[in-house]
Amino acid sequence: MTRQTTSIEKIGAIAQNPQRLLRLLRRFYWQLVASPFRRDSTNDPYHQVFQTFLHTVYQRPSPHILELGARNVSNNLTRSLFPNPGKYVGFDIHPGEGVDVVGDIHQLSTYFPADTFDVVYSLSVFEHLAMPWKAILEINQVMKVGGLLFISTHPTFPRHELPWDFWRFSEAAFGVLLNPTTGFERIASAEGLPCSIVPLVREGWMKGMAIEPANLGVAVLAKKVANTDARLRWDVTTQEVTSGIYPL
Repeated sequence: MTRQTTSIEKIGAIAQNPQRLLRLLRRFYWQLVASPFRRDSTNDPYHQVFQTFLHTVYQRPSPHILELGARNVSNNLTRSLFPNPGKYVGFDIHPGEGVDVVGDIHQLSTYFPADTFDVVYSLSVFEHLAMPWKAILEINQVMKVGGLLFISTHPTFPRHELPWDFWRFSEAAFGVLLNPTTGFERIASAEGLPCSIVPLVREGWMKGMAIEPANLGVAVLAKKVANTDARLRWDVTTQEVTSGIYPL
């Protein structure tokens, strides 16, 4: 009797919480409708760019590697993927497991001398940067010419790490951020991890949106070919454009 009463109380609590009820309905809907369309992601283009990145790094003897956003947040540490670095530095806005240097990516060149790293990479970081274009300029400064840059982020994704979730990137966006003017040459890039965007309101222009292609991940691999064009400067600090700090 107690168990039955508890179950009824839970159902009542859910019914009185529209947001919770909506989440449960969404989950049920996708289990019922979307599951048959899910597929293994091992060979997804998004992951293949990362594999190309790793393979290219492995060809370089004792590279100096900088990981941006290195703090262990989701038990997904990647340092072990690079078994023979000459130097490995984990960089993050907060101290924690995996972090060697604490600081702001927007001021990266104040932490490291120019031409320090052979490899720079970040996983799911760029959406949290207040000024990603400034970050690219800073990354260029600390990289050696010929060095490799890998970035993965999201074209479509739920909001997370609020309030520091600022941007979504298409593959085309990296043609603007990584080009000869910023000092880079793109080697490979791809969007992947397909998803569906299902509107929950009725607007005429949204008709058919659920069947249009969308992706959760975008990855790009580039090489530094030169220093950034001297015309490109962005002297604004993070504190001038936003308040607070990336949430713990």
